[in-house]
Amino acid sequence: MVLRKACCLVVASGILTFAAVSTLKVSIREYTVPTPNSRPHDPTVAPDGALWFTGQGANEIGRLDPSTGAFKEYSLKTPNSGPHGLVADQQGNIWFTAISGGYVGKLDPRTGEIQEYRPSDGEEIDPHTPIFDHSGILWFTNEQTNYIGRLDPATGKMKMKPVPTPHAVPYGIAVTKSNLVIFCEFGTNKLASIDPKTMAIREYTLSSSAARPRRLAPAPDGTIYYTDYARGYLGHFDPATGKLLNEWASPGGAESHPYGIAVTANGAEATCTWVGVEKRLVNLFERRA
Repeated sequence: MVLRKACCLVVASGILTFAAVSTLKVSIREYTVPTPNSRPHDPTVAPDGALWFTGQGANEIGRLDPSTGAFKEYSLKTPNSGPHGLVADQQGNIWFTAISGGYVGKLDPRTGEIQEYRPSDGEEIDPHTPIFDHSGILWFTNEQTNYIGRLDPATGKMKMKPVPTPHAVPYGIAVTKSNLVIFCEFGTNKLASIDPKTMAIREYTLSSSAARPRRLAPAPDGTIYYTDYARGYLGHFDPATGKLLNEWASPGGAESHPYGIAVTANGAEATCTWVGVEKRLVNLFERRA
């Protein structure tokens, strides 16, 4: 696998932009999951540095200690749960979405105990990607049922908010530094945000009708970066103004299908790393003020 690096230097006036593309040599280490055909998905890092993942094909939650390479796997109580996304809370508990089982789960790594949370009214849901806001509330997208969900870990109470656009396919979700919850509408050319207090949803239409934002990540300045899966682009969006700031074509081209994305900070600089599904490329993008 190769890592491509795109560097973009934007001067203070915003008039001059310089971009360069190069190929970097990197070392990639692979770990074999003990359960065959586990289909590990959506990794996340817990406070203790352990790497957690959902075993979609094995109906498990897995833990990898990167320092030793040791695995531990936890079987889920409900058969065919379809574990998808997961996130760790500050206590080290692992919260995961069960897209086929229709619930949100909580795994206590110390005991192996798993709790399942569902809407109290029996509403059908398909939880997809979870995220904690700065107040400790868990938010999650529901891909086909077209909801944004809210779960209070203190009470176990769950609330669901329908997305205004039909068949929007809520997918990736993130929280900005101002505690705004923002998500992708993968079935449309829209991003959207939901107010943590009122659960009011605001939708933002992107300039290209062909855009299909899939995953997104917050930057240190309160903006977000997202992958445009259909067009092969990286986008930069400001939720405060509701404006698309810029977009760049992926080095892998229109058919690279950029998917997962992460942003790291170094002062005023933002570095994005995203994965292109079709061409098996890991791309590194640096934007400097």
